[in-house]
Amino acid sequence: MEAYSQDLRDRVLRALERGERPTAIATRFEVSRVWVYQVRNRLTQTGQRSSLPIGGHRPSRVAGMESTLRAWLKETGDLTLAELCARLATHGIAIKIPALWHRLDKWKLTFKKTPTRQRARSHRRASRPA
Repeated sequence: MEAYSQDLRDRVLRALERGERPTAIATRFEVSRVWVYQVRNRLTQTGQRSSLPIGGHRPSRVAGMESTLRAWLKETGDLTLAELCARLATHGIAIKIPALWHRLDKWKLTFKKTPTRQRARSHRRASRPA
């Protein structure tokens, strides 16, 4: 979803300055009446005629905990994501398992319970002669 164009905002604000009713403006420009009020309120409260930025980056809650997480995993290599979340909760950081996994993946911090573990094969295929 994109913001309405600046040209449309300027036309709505000019119509409001001429004294037109917000409902009539909304009908003429095919926008919602609420949006007309929002544009007007933004101009009167902040003096800005433009839209707010859409989206953006929110830093991770565990961004500063990389060394701590690495130490925990080095100390106890068989921690699960749920156990890591529980440990973080004791430090006052509430994070869900998928968010924690995403952050660990960005740090390329992977861990396996048994590194030599192979994929399970059926006995029928394993017993065939070569």
